[in-house]
Amino acid sequence: MAWTRDQMAARAARELQDGFYVNLGIGIPTLVANHLPEGVSVQLQSENGMLGIGPFPVEGEEDPDIINAGKQTVTMLPTTSIFSSADSFAMIRGGHIDCSILGALQVAANGDLANWMIPGKMVKGMGGAMDLVAGVKRVIVLMEHTAGGKPKLLKECTLPLTGQRVVDMVVSDMAVFSIARRGPTELKLLELAPGVSLDELRAATEAEFIA
Repeated sequence: MAWTRDQMAARAARELQDGFYVNLGIGIPTLVANHLPEGVSVQLQSENGMLGIGPFPVEGEEDPDIINAGKQTVTMLPTTSIFSSADSFAMIRGGHIDCSILGALQVAANGDLANWMIPGKMVKGMGGAMDLVAGVKRVIVLMEHTAGGKPKLLKECTLPLTGQRVVDMVVSDMAVFSIARRGPTELKLLELAPGVSLDELRAATEAEFIA
């Protein structure tokens, strides 16, 4: 047994603090908007020019003009602001976003992140990933622990990097890890998903970690 995608998103949402400005990446991270902790007020920001994103709309109430960076329909709040993508990236590059929650293809034990392309496959572009990992104060990766039975938490990334030593935390369907990306590298297990044993986790993880 491991966490579902919604349970992963809820676990990542627990890392958010009151008053944070937060950017959610495409994929599983978008689910975090539905699991914000009670009593914690955060502003969700999107690269396409929204600040103050609400949860996903209920079926039948979608507005195709109100979308996040992944082109998913979202809702607006009374405090929502709409602006240009250039202003959105100015917020990111200027260090005004407290936390970004991103998906990943691979994460290395030292915090290296690969999340934008697989060589030989067509991609539309990098999007805002490089700007986010360079300009945001804290980066949390939300991903499934393996892909096709192969580990995604590695000793070293083999795919093209998005950023070097940029990841602070990994929340997967099997466990939660912290990464000390400043100073000596340290990948530390913080929490196991219910029903996942330490032996199962080690078998599914290429990188060495402190339990």
